[in-house]
Amino acid sequence: MRCTVCGGDLRTATTHLPFKVSDATIVILKDLPVIQCARCPEYLLEDEVLRRVDEILARVTGGTELEIVRYAA
Repeated sequence: MRCTVCGGDLRTATTHLPFKVSDATIVILKDLPVIQCARCPEYLLEDEVLRRVDEILARVTGGTELEIVRYAA
């Protein structure tokens, strides 16, 4: 599979990504499985991973400014 931005090879990887849940809350998901370009910072999330991310973010209460959550399938 090729990156649509630079044409580089896409490879499976694990990374940490921030998600803005509200104006006051950011959640960092650790160990998130992505498909990452080997040449540029472009990445993709598979549909099942994105569904799980939505489930995790829906449980965030918003009581803190920054929350760090380990992704678990």
